[in-house]
Amino acid sequence: MTGRERTAERRAALRIGLWVGAASILALAAGTAILVVLIVSRSQRLDDLAGRGPGEPAGSGGPAGIPNGDHVVVDVDFVLPWLLALSAIGVLLLALIAWFAARAALRPMAEAIELQRRFVSDAGHELRTPLTALSSRVQILERRHDRGEPLGPTMDRLRSDAAVLSDTLNDLLLLAETSSAPPGTCDPGAAATSACELLAPLAAEAGIALRAPHDGVLRVPLAEATLARLCVALVDNAIQHAPSGSTVTVTVAAEQDRSGRRTAVLRVADTGPGIDPATRDRVFERFSRGSETGRRRGFGLGLALVREAAERLGGRVGVERTGPDGTVMRLDLPAVPE
Repeated sequence: MTGRERTAERRAALRIGLWVGAASILALAAGTAILVVLIVSRSQRLDDLAGRGPGEPAGSGGPAGIPNGDHVVVDVDFVLPWLLALSAIGVLLLALIAWFAARAALRPMAEAIELQRRFVSDAGHELRTPLTALSSRVQILERRHDRGEPLGPTMDRLRSDAAVLSDTLNDLLLLAETSSAPPGTCDPGAAATSACELLAPLAAEAGIALRAPHDGVLRVPLAEATLARLCVALVDNAIQHAPSGSTVTVTVAAEQDRSGRRTAVLRVADTGPGIDPATRDRVFERFSRGSETGRRRGFGLGLALVREAAERLGGRVGVERTGPDGTVMRLDLPAVPE
């Protein structure tokens, strides 16, 4: 269990305790007030029961067994049923409040369990295809080796399958990391630079240049390694769709959102053919596939996980513009206040 999960668990327990404690005090106060009103309205002074007049001294005469007229007599037969009824109502009320408080406090845990379930489901679904492909490719390689046939083409395909498997694992790790992101801050420009350095061999193989200029004036509340994974997914997508000989550019700027909050905006621009208008709204959906480019690609999880991670971190991601001259992907994350 991570530190963040332990903190959430403690907060949930404290929230339940506060809800039940406050409800207990209110229920006890309300029940006591109702009981006092009933007792006062139904009680009688002993002077009245003794039949003494206003001028007679208290305690002088009266029926036997009534020694002092200053005391008050309470009708137990009337008050006791009310006392039992109020106690039962109080117990039921506290049970209902505890039930609602527990549901509200445990909702984040239920969401975390659902995220873990989806993660396991995604992992099983996504790893099955590349692992099956790898297994089949190894069998083909063995047969070619036994027959003395050239192994080069099969080795190239095997290497490509391994790259797809690596991409899929990186996508799943991205989702796992952002669900329990460690505290800290980072320079988004530095994270973008790290992503470009990591993808430089892939870009060079495709004949694409990568640029990530930044001035280091912004910081976001996120570990650099996690933000770098987000950038890798966006830049890798741009490389897959950019034409050979072009440049993919990553820029970082400080802007304000509609509420006036300072935001770090990271843009990834390519000069590819653009996104088909029919699929623009689906590029961030799970298992969505864009147009074929003839280059290595995964199985449609990368951008979907970027969106989920960004939303979990309090940001958003989307297509800022697209057309025949290229596409700009935009990632917004809350910036650390100056």
